[in-house]
Amino acid sequence: MNNRLNRGITLARQFARLMVGMPDYDNYVALRAKSHPDEPVMSQTEFFQERQKARYGGRQCTTRCC
Repeated sequence: MNNRLNRGITLARQFARLMVGMPDYDNYVALRAKSHPDEPVMSQTEFFQERQKARYGGRQCTTRCC
């Protein structure tokens, strides 16, 4: 029962992160370890920056609000 509850919480957390556009770093690390064990893994900061750049194209805001 406790194991099912923990799994449910983990899935809910992943779902919530995906809903707001924040990819899951833990899934990335697990996939890299399984698929490419000999290659380095990005840090959490590098992963977040790379995902942001992929999502928004690395463009800068051209209008100033201040």
